[in-house]
Amino acid sequence: MSTLDPSLFKQRNFVHFWIGQIASSFGFQMLSVGIGWQVYDLTDSALALGLVGLFQFLPHLLLTLVVGHVADRYNRRIICFCTRLTMALTVSVLAFGNLTDTISVNMIYTCAVMLGIARAFEMPASQAILPNLVSAKDLSKAVSAIASAREISVIVGPALGGLIYLLGASTLYFTSTACFIVSCAIMALLKYDYIAKEKAPINLTHLLGGLRFIKHNKIIFGAVSMDMFAVLLGGATALLPIVAKDILHTGPWGLGLLRCAPAVGALLMSIYLARSPLQHSVGKIMYAAVALFGVSTIIFGLSEHLWLSLIALFVLGATDMISVVIRSTLVQLETPDDMRGRVSAANSIFIGSSNQLGEFESGVTAALFGTVPAIVIGGIGTIGIVGIWMYLFPSLLKRSSLEVEPKEP
Repeated sequence: MSTLDPSLFKQRNFVHFWIGQIASSFGFQMLSVGIGWQVYDLTDSALALGLVGLFQFLPHLLLTLVVGHVADRYNRRIICFCTRLTMALTVSVLAFGNLTDTISVNMIYTCAVMLGIARAFEMPASQAILPNLVSAKDLSKAVSAIASAREISVIVGPALGGLIYLLGASTLYFTSTACFIVSCAIMALLKYDYIAKEKAPINLTHLLGGLRFIKHNKIIFGAVSMDMFAVLLGGATALLPIVAKDILHTGPWGLGLLRCAPAVGALLMSIYLARSPLQHSVGKIMYAAVALFGVSTIIFGLSEHLWLSLIALFVLGATDMISVVIRSTLVQLETPDDMRGRVSAANSIFIGSSNQLGEFESGVTAALFGTVPAIVIGGIGTIGIVGIWMYLFPSLLKRSSLEVEPKEP
């Protein structure tokens, strides 16, 4: 923690929340490795692997309006506690299924749906609670610190999960369960001054409040939509196995390096931003970061050398993290507390949709034009989005700081 802003880690509430996020994220990252490997082992089907992701994403999509309302209406700490307890119980079912040799792909699919439901409620609550734990001036540093924890889990979690899986699937699932239980215990200790909200009538207007707020706030809408289209067009994650095998002529170890490179870049950038938060010209910096994301994508697409591809992916991850921190901080700053749950839920759909559709878009364009043209076209498209968004959202371009700014008349 010494590499991050020490003042944050003198705040007990934030420390508890930060550790809880790490434990939960580690549990999920290890779990993803176990489920993916076991589903493929049981079915020998790539489609079955895709269905696991679909079964986790669909509840998130279908429950968007409900989960945002719940995060705004009820105690966010209790929501996080209950969702992580649900995840612990769900993963324990997989563990006992392996112990009793009753595990099946249908059982895994059912558990994937339950995990999707739990994460759908957890994400807006955990995002919306952060501004209640730190001051506005510390918010961007806190967002960066949380992002650092997430990237550490993305880098270390799958590798650790793979090693634990060698001891048996049930061992991995019990380890993941333990991580979720630790996160539950930490959330129970969190000191969160919950103020009961006035019970506004539940109607479609109220439930759609998050989407309507984003649509009418040019700063948030510009940041969220630009990030969505950048990832939709420029994301090349789905094509990494093809790049590793057919273009770079490397093995699984090379694919592992390619998958880690963006996370390493994102981690180092998040640590830097936690220690040295952006203070000036944040709008211009965000546009520049997304443009560089596009340039890095093009270089990656054209590269025929592993070292150059790793550098391009490293820069891609670092620039994406700049965009993530700016976007996340602006969303939290610009949103009233009684709407943060609904806005966070709507924002998470933008993010989730871009990742899922981005993989689909990459696959379709690769099938039509080839892998290299698909990646390069995506990078060029991202740069084009930056130019269009600079014209459509000048208020985002003019945004000066990651602090509350007076509203324009």
